[in-house]
Amino acid sequence: MRTHLDINNLPNFRNAVITIGSFDGLHAGHQKIIDRIKNLAKSHDGESVVVTFHPHPRSIVYPKANDLRLLTDLKEKLRLLEASGVDHTVVVPFSIEFSQQTPQEYVERFLIKSFNPRYIVIGYDHRFGLNRNGDLAFLRQYEQAGKLEIIEIEKQEIASIAISSTKVREAISGGDIIKANQLLGHFYSLSGKVIHGKKIGTTINFPTANLEISEPKKHIPSEGVYAVIAHIEGLSLNGMMYIGTKGDNVGKPKEIEVHLFDFDQNIYGAEMLVEIVDFVRDNQKFDSLDLLKAQLEKDKSRSSEIIKSHFYNHTNTALVNIAILNYNGQSFLESYLPFLEEQDTTNNVVTVIDNKSTDDSIEYLQEWHPEINLIPLDKNHGFADGYNQGIRQINEKYTLLLNSDVKVSKGWLEPLIAVMEQDPNIVSCQPKIRSIEKPQDFEYAGAAGGFMDAWGYPFCQGRLLDTIEKDTEQYEEVKEVFWTSGAAMIVRTELFKSLGGFDADYFAHQEEIDFCWRAKNAGYKCMYQPASVVYHLGGGTLNYGNSRKVCLNFRNNLNTILKNENGVKLLWLFPWRLILDGLAGIQFLVKGNVTSTVAILKAHLSVYGSFFETLRKRKHNKSYIKNSELIPNPKTGRLKKSLIWNYYILGKKTFKDLNIG
Repeated sequence: MRTHLDINNLPNFRNAVITIGSFDGLHAGHQKIIDRIKNLAKSHDGESVVVTFHPHPRSIVYPKANDLRLLTDLKEKLRLLEASGVDHTVVVPFSIEFSQQTPQEYVERFLIKSFNPRYIVIGYDHRFGLNRNGDLAFLRQYEQAGKLEIIEIEKQEIASIAISSTKVREAISGGDIIKANQLLGHFYSLSGKVIHGKKIGTTINFPTANLEISEPKKHIPSEGVYAVIAHIEGLSLNGMMYIGTKGDNVGKPKEIEVHLFDFDQNIYGAEMLVEIVDFVRDNQKFDSLDLLKAQLEKDKSRSSEIIKSHFYNHTNTALVNIAILNYNGQSFLESYLPFLEEQDTTNNVVTVIDNKSTDDSIEYLQEWHPEINLIPLDKNHGFADGYNQGIRQINEKYTLLLNSDVKVSKGWLEPLIAVMEQDPNIVSCQPKIRSIEKPQDFEYAGAAGGFMDAWGYPFCQGRLLDTIEKDTEQYEEVKEVFWTSGAAMIVRTELFKSLGGFDADYFAHQEEIDFCWRAKNAGYKCMYQPASVVYHLGGGTLNYGNSRKVCLNFRNNLNTILKNENGVKLLWLFPWRLILDGLAGIQFLVKGNVTSTVAILKAHLSVYGSFFETLRKRKHNKSYIKNSELIPNPKTGRLKKSLIWNYYILGKKTFKDLNIG
């Protein structure tokens, strides 16, 4: 990261993607915005630029206000921005003169002249210029004139950030450092200069470094003892910190003393940064130095345990990001998130990707599940592109796609991870999926792993067409399948991205089959793990008989065949599939289901209209897989004959009847 302190001497940024704000604390909400500008810059061959202010604007505009408490001073903020991976940070010296610019001057002389931005990522309520007269509508005028493009941060996300800042301060004041650090996404820290103290600690073999905080408006934790990690002169040292008042100092600024374990060098005058790992105990008085020393021995032991425990857990965190795509699914979140939170979260984080819900989903998550990562999208991108948009902001090794209407069972996650860890050529793995409404039955969407017949019809272990089996433990083998269900499947995050993710044009239904087929053409494996069991409501967001669902299924299935099937086979298969779809439409019509017949017609018209675009995608898919050194094996998981013939003519109604092997 390059830091710029002189706004009159800035470089010529390349396709700058900028965001503007105080970013106090650079907590998890801010980090999502940083991730957004980084991803946007990367996709447009640009540079990500964070514009922040120093001093804090409130301290200049309202100099007599004494309620401002900062989570970070400037050095701390820059250190965190450096760690975030942003390309540039510009620190704007905030002054009365700067605040007196008219909105036009702010945009033209400051934003456009200084940054020439391609994109500005900004909050819906951002105000600027003299008397805060500038707003988003004012900026839109420049967008319409072709000067720049605006990416609006929605109201819900801004509210989430505000809530996070408030909750961080509340947690710190209440001594709940663990919660504060979770909301921040990093340790809360204090920094300043080491100064001379009364040296009482030295007399009992507990010397302390007294810390003079650099930022007078810094938010200081409540009185007590804390386990800490101190950074000083290139060293990182474990220790414990005391915050409090002693004797005649009541009413004066709190004393901050740090005892560094196994360290006895002279560091007076040095700059120290102290990261707070956890709260140890409240402040208390002692009648003698011997009693104080005995307690400090206990504090040291406890602090050492806390720090060791943190780093043990830290090395085992964030292996998996459980990503739940949500659209107006508050009732599902209320019903099924508690089952997810009952599980051991040591190796995973949970993210909800919200497709611009119009219900109270976001408000519910902010109030009841603030620990869950939230990625709010700018519109309803559908299932396919919604996941694409969200997973671009996920960096964990594995992403587990989980429908909002899925209930997990105890110990469901570890078996899936075990399968993925044993073979780097596995791209995805799904659990056994049962029905919530009929818990002994397999569920339609995925059952015990997906397969494909010779004619491009998908089916599952446990479900052929509309025939669903009971789970009598007949499918208890870990097995390579042809496709895994989007209702619940774990994928390698970077491989998902590099293989192109889901086809955004699918919107919903069979996008996972298309992805898995593409992955198999590249030589990767898709797996089924029966030791993991989840329960799916099925049709929770769009019931199985819905005409739109029928249209999407027929349309997406034909496009999947066009994009992935062997070229020579496609010449005869595709015309025959159109005929078979027509026969299905006639069957619906005979049964009086006119809407489904119309849905098939719409599906075919859509396929015809996008035919050449689909062929272009087929060609483009080769760019995703051309560098693969694996041997493609798309035949695994395929029935060599027709499922339709076996099912309707030969009467084979279960997977085992097919003898697929």
